[in-house]
Amino acid sequence: MKILHFADAHIDMANYGRHDPETGLPVRVLDFLKSLDTIVDTAISQKVDMVIFAGDAYKDRSPAPTFQREWGKRIMRLSQARIPTLLLVGNHDISPAAGRAHALQEFKTLQVPFVRVLDQPCFLGPEELWGLPLQIIGMPWIARSGLMAATGETNSTEAFSRIEENIGDLIERWIGEADESLPIVLTAHASIEGAKFGGERLVMLGNDLALSGSLVKNPKFSYVAMGHIHKPQDVNEGYQPPVVYPGSIERVDFGEAKEDRFFVIADVEKGKDTEVEWIELTGVRKFIDRRTVLSSSENVTDALKDALPGVKEMSEAILRLVVEYPREWDSLIDESALRKYTEDTFEFHLVKRPQSESRVRIAEGQVVSSLSPLDLLAQYFDAAKVKDAGELQKLAQEIIASDGSGDELS
Repeated sequence: MKILHFADAHIDMANYGRHDPETGLPVRVLDFLKSLDTIVDTAISQKVDMVIFAGDAYKDRSPAPTFQREWGKRIMRLSQARIPTLLLVGNHDISPAAGRAHALQEFKTLQVPFVRVLDQPCFLGPEELWGLPLQIIGMPWIARSGLMAATGETNSTEAFSRIEENIGDLIERWIGEADESLPIVLTAHASIEGAKFGGERLVMLGNDLALSGSLVKNPKFSYVAMGHIHKPQDVNEGYQPPVVYPGSIERVDFGEAKEDRFFVIADVEKGKDTEVEWIELTGVRKFIDRRTVLSSSENVTDALKDALPGVKEMSEAILRLVVEYPREWDSLIDESALRKYTEDTFEFHLVKRPQSESRVRIAEGQVVSSLSPLDLLAQYFDAAKVKDAGELQKLAQEIIASDGSGDELS
């Protein structure tokens, strides 16, 4: 079976740029829809057996009707092509209030053919998957109410404190109930311990639920289709099962500037290693992030132009230049000239970070040699406006006294 897997569409992430005069849509939304069209076209042309979308269709839980229309058009193309499609509800799709509809609700309410919305933890067999010889364990973004409904918990505090344990028990129970002759695919919208966000930030446990590596790497799974983390990666690279985050379908911000965008097709067959094809989304808009420090007050504008890429590389890119410089040079930066130079970009952000040099000045009539180390330290704390300076001064006094070095610091 060929399963096309993508995630984190965020199609209305229009935080940069202008509107398209023909459609009236933000140009950045068209960027995301272009990638989504490529994914849908591939699913239809390659006649995949199933599409799994692993969560986060929009940037928030209340998308504008126009964006719902554009997302709906693409999902309806899959439905009309009779391609079974699973839509997992992500943290950007779900309402925190109990009883409120989530952003993918209409597909469930209208019972769109060949489309199934996974908004509760679930185990699906062939009879619920249009007769496909496959089993799915679905774990959408976990809210307290969703977990309580699936596990029978009645105390929300206890449910939340034991959420990871409950999820593990639930998945293990379903694996035990599964038909061993059919492949099992886990799809979840969550973090995994040891996975990396864009910018190489390790996943940290906290309010963000993190599934354990041992749970998702269970060899009884044939494939694990993840969503939530935008950095493309196989958390179990080189081993079975593949535990794949395909990443977001378009660059969302400068943290993803150096990352390419992908979706994947997994070839799943019981008793054989799953093969994963990473398909790069071409034509994704470039994000270029440059930083520089001004070391001279001469030819400042030329120095800043030299810190930027060539005109051809900048064309239609979202560009940011962060510049550090002494505060007194602020008037030397010709922002209008820089904007003229970068006029072919999609958007240019100049981030100025003036630096102030803080110096400790000795009072008139005093010389350094006449001051004790504690006097000098007190003047430094005062000039630097150090918090808790009094406590630090006492600690320094104790250190000097215990060292027995009098007025000399080693």
